[in-house]
Amino acid sequence: MEFNAPAGQNLFDRAKIVGKSTPRIDGPLKVTGTAPYAAERHGVAANQAYGWIVGSAIAKGRIRSMDLDAARRAPGVIAIVAATEHEPVGTSDYNYAPLFGGNEVSHYHQAIAVVVAETFEQARSAAGLIGTEYDRVDGSFDLASSKDGAPLASEGGSDFAKLGKFEEAFAAAPVKVDETYTTPDESHAMMEPFATIAAWDGPDLTLWTSNQMIHWGKQAMASILGMPEENVRVDSPFIGGGFGGKLFVRADAVMAALGAKAANRPVKIAMQRPLMFNNGTHRHATIQRLRIGAERDGRITAIAHQNWSGNITQKEGENGTLQTPKLYAGANRLIENRIAQLDLPEGNAMRAPGEAAGHLALEVAMDELAEKLAMDPVELRILNDASGTVPGDPDTKISDRHLVRCLREGAERFGWSKRNAVPGQQRDGRWLTGMGVAAGYRAGPTTKSAARVRMSADGHVTVETDMTDIGTGSYTIIAQTAAETMGLPLESVTVKLGDSSFPVSSGSGGQWGAASSTAGVYAACVNLRRMIGEKLNFDADAANFADGRATLDNQSWRIADAGELTADGEMNYGDFKDGYDVGTYAGHFAEVRVDAYTGETHVTRMLAVCDAGRILNPLSARSQVIGGMVMAAGATLMEDLHVDKRFGFFVNHDLAGYEVPVHADIPHQECIFLDTLDPVISPMKAKGVGELGICGPGAAVANAIYNAIGVRVREYPVTLDKYLDRLPPAA
Repeated sequence: MEFNAPAGQNLFDRAKIVGKSTPRIDGPLKVTGTAPYAAERHGVAANQAYGWIVGSAIAKGRIRSMDLDAARRAPGVIAIVAATEHEPVGTSDYNYAPLFGGNEVSHYHQAIAVVVAETFEQARSAAGLIGTEYDRVDGSFDLASSKDGAPLASEGGSDFAKLGKFEEAFAAAPVKVDETYTTPDESHAMMEPFATIAAWDGPDLTLWTSNQMIHWGKQAMASILGMPEENVRVDSPFIGGGFGGKLFVRADAVMAALGAKAANRPVKIAMQRPLMFNNGTHRHATIQRLRIGAERDGRITAIAHQNWSGNITQKEGENGTLQTPKLYAGANRLIENRIAQLDLPEGNAMRAPGEAAGHLALEVAMDELAEKLAMDPVELRILNDASGTVPGDPDTKISDRHLVRCLREGAERFGWSKRNAVPGQQRDGRWLTGMGVAAGYRAGPTTKSAARVRMSADGHVTVETDMTDIGTGSYTIIAQTAAETMGLPLESVTVKLGDSSFPVSSGSGGQWGAASSTAGVYAACVNLRRMIGEKLNFDADAANFADGRATLDNQSWRIADAGELTADGEMNYGDFKDGYDVGTYAGHFAEVRVDAYTGETHVTRMLAVCDAGRILNPLSARSQVIGGMVMAAGATLMEDLHVDKRFGFFVNHDLAGYEVPVHADIPHQECIFLDTLDPVISPMKAKGVGELGICGPGAAVANAIYNAIGVRVREYPVTLDKYLDRLPPAA
């Protein structure tokens, strides 16, 4: 099926199941511990051995030698695959750093060996007996000292854009902001580690793993191991958190496959936590310069956003400029995104890559402009709201946008009128209190997605697709879609996910998963409806499917009477969408309390008002948004991978040293969805919210802290050591 024109009225506009808050189908499995995660799938392959990855102790250089004798003699050891005895594996389009690179070391904790033993403890103990000698060479580990001369990024047209005459317009503007903001390296820090069970059956490799994008994983493993793609199977039905860190295969999958080949039996690897930080990927640090010029009435006349980040191959940095061309009007504009070469572990996608960090700069700069104008920050954003077409791109229409509604309704709901506009003046006993606001933008992309639906003789429908559920509720929204389309109760639908033997879906990433995967399921269900119609001799496209029956022209058919049927379907997208910018929007509000004596900050309230088209399941969508809000608060207040700039590694590489917030840290979180539909995105008219929830809330928290204490911190995270000596008098 091809989606080649905006959606008109369809069955989802009169939905009984889609759009209704529905408890997650997989919820009981999760809370009872019966949802098997990758390392817990003990029954998928008999006689599993355990693998332990050895990571490099240097960041850049070469392995001179590895003494493996003592490890090989250790109790329980079955096999060792070491870099000095094995050719480097291949590469893939989805990895920038070598996952097993032979003698050459590209970053700290790069996999240099795997020890396979009968037990986990034996593998770990033997790994500690390996003696490795290195020839270390100097590397580049500091973004600030490496940014000068960094070239423009090469991903595409979003890296550089210029409209009008920015320099002249900025110089002439009566009110200006020119500030630089920095964000640190951050870790996904997901609860479930990278984990894989690998087993060979002759030339065929099966990976029971934790991966967000099944087809990408299948392609990558084939490329890395130099084998036919059809000989690789990837299976990942349950994932304990990914946030972009599991978009691509990592060393656990590669080393498990190599270890299983060497041991001639299945091998299980759950990556140790320190390697999660240095062997896995992370969000890149950024340096962002914002210049905004405005008339005295607040209208923006010039805006420039320059962004620097770094990566191991100087590709795919953290493009903090992504939201800036989309949010605010302004005739004269400059966008630059540059990437330096750093010898740190690979940076790659982390929830809302680009925008999450970019909002922390842009939305604080907007507040700084509002202060210089003596203007309400909400009103400044509304005054400069882009509408109709994308600013600087008059040929691209905005599909559906209600950012002003988000800000207006959010301000009213949050009690914004009670905010004291003068920083550092609002007190509640020993607490300095403040409110902050930020706008949010995240693109609403779609990609082709396929599914298979099977109807049994009793009318029960089973959906099969390699779509994944990373805690986002995919099982439930896919079941809702199939039930709605087929006119069945939810309990008459079973959903099977995450197996590469199923049709290729969109996968979970980029905020496209919900909109794309459900559209693919809808396409398969339409084909099943048509097969039922052919079998029972009626026009399925004209019929109404409800309560297990199809009705047309006063006639009714029980769909189960069509017997066992199987239909595949895929949703593709026509080029009409090229003329639209499809985005999601939010108004984010935060309230904080800062201890006037100690500087300790507490986030007391957060509110997100979201414009994201049809919300397929408000219950799980709310969870997605408030989870993103917590992550955003973490980025603002505490998350910071500290780089040892002498030796090139992240020092705080565990969950004791790398602090993350939890929902309990923020007593009141509220999420409101506008009743909007976007007919341009898909037949579902739903755009997804999984990454919108992290785009803007962090800036709202930072703005609230400034409102509370009157001290502006532009170096994230906003920890108390950066403002404690500048707090207002305590008494």
